[in-house]
Amino acid sequence: MALMQKLESHRWTTDAYDRMVAHGLFSPGEHVELIDGEVVNMTPQGSAHATAVLLMQRQLQSVFGIGFHVRPQLPLVADLRSEPEPDISVVRGDVRDYSEIHPSARDTVLVVEVADSSLEYDRVTKGGLYARAGIPEFWIVDLINLQLEVYRKPQPDPAARFGWGYAERFSVSSGQSASPLGMPSAAVAVRDLLPSH
Repeated sequence: MALMQKLESHRWTTDAYDRMVAHGLFSPGEHVELIDGEVVNMTPQGSAHATAVLLMQRQLQSVFGIGFHVRPQLPLVADLRSEPEPDISVVRGDVRDYSEIHPSARDTVLVVEVADSSLEYDRVTKGGLYARAGIPEFWIVDLINLQLEVYRKPQPDPAARFGWGYAERFSVSSGQSASPLGMPSAAVAVRDLLPSH
């Protein structure tokens, strides 16, 4: 009797993934990211999603200013097997500081995802990944319920995806404001992040 062999998928490292990107292994316009060693296709953006990303970028650049760089939909090295492209990441330093290497989780003070059809994926998968990486704060602009979800204080959580979650979670309605941990004196009005209000 032949023995059954267990098949396992290959899990990529960020170094291998970056080499694949550099050698053009993905088609032009193919939007992918590396999540826990797997190359994942990203959901195409609708106009409301794209507008919310640009609104968030504008608001956070004005809030954080000099000494921080607000990056829209660019790679972030979360760990050795994860290189997500959050809708927005706020990192320390200047644009040119990352000309030879992508920013890491240690450089990052805030990540933001804009969610409609991806809401549960962003909460569970992206949230778990960002918490495991030690990113102190994660926001979701929820285009379905027209609110902002705020996640803070990453901690181990055996029940969560990747074994990590955020200890503090709350929602901010469209008529309210939120202050980022990295700039607590500033207030970001949720209505200013929504495509229409």
